[in-house]
Amino acid sequence: MRKFSFLVVLLFLTSFTVVTIQFSAEQIVNKTIENAGGSKFDKASIRFTFRGKEYRSVRSNGNYQLERFMSSTDGVVHDILNNSGLSRSMENCTVKVVDSMVTKISDGVNSVHYFANLPYGLNAPAVNKELVGESKVNNISYYKIKVTFDQEGGGTDFEDEFMYWIHKENFTIDYLAYKYAVDGGGIRFREAYNPRVINGIRFVDYKNYKTDNLSTSLSKLDVMFEKEQLKLLSKIEIEDIYVYLERDCC
Repeated sequence: MRKFSFLVVLLFLTSFTVVTIQFSAEQIVNKTIENAGGSKFDKASIRFTFRGKEYRSVRSNGNYQLERFMSSTDGVVHDILNNSGLSRSMENCTVKVVDSMVTKISDGVNSVHYFANLPYGLNAPAVNKELVGESKVNNISYYKIKVTFDQEGGGTDFEDEFMYWIHKENFTIDYLAYKYAVDGGGIRFREAYNPRVINGIRFVDYKNYKTDNLSTSLSKLDVMFEKEQLKLLSKIEIEDIYVYLERDCC
């Protein structure tokens, strides 16, 4: 009788299969974008200030316009980067940008908007995503997503490499790292903080860390961060954020 009872219990337990959902890198990133605002990014006008400069962006039906306003001794400089390229004006008068400065100015405008709007843009056609593993940071589980870029459509910094730590339950980017080649190269690790949702779109600030060892693998930076082996370089804080959706402007 005991043997029979044991077999019944064994059959009962083995009749249940534990199903673990496996997401691809594409699915993880798409869930993260949706959690941060999703389609709202594609019809939003966003304005914020960063380090004394004002930034504005407008997106609609695949068209985009990224702007930067900054004060100079000669007046307010207004840079516009859109599907057609870069233009600059000063006190509403068009200024010709010399060829040697076009890339530098364009990258300066684009990079601020890029980080401010993450994870938007990580599903662009030129973005290559790879789920390279999982890890725990401060006892929280994360997906580790490696991102590289195609040369065509990947911008002037297409050789840069990124790593994103995405919360396994909340699908938020809590940490990111990147390796860049310009100005002699460097490695940065960022810790997100101060999350807030404004008109349906999520924004964060970052604590910006660095390591001077340029041979360090990005995938090891989370361990170095926990061991306090990274140097705090700066804080990336965006302020005075306003978000207008298309329906708000009708």
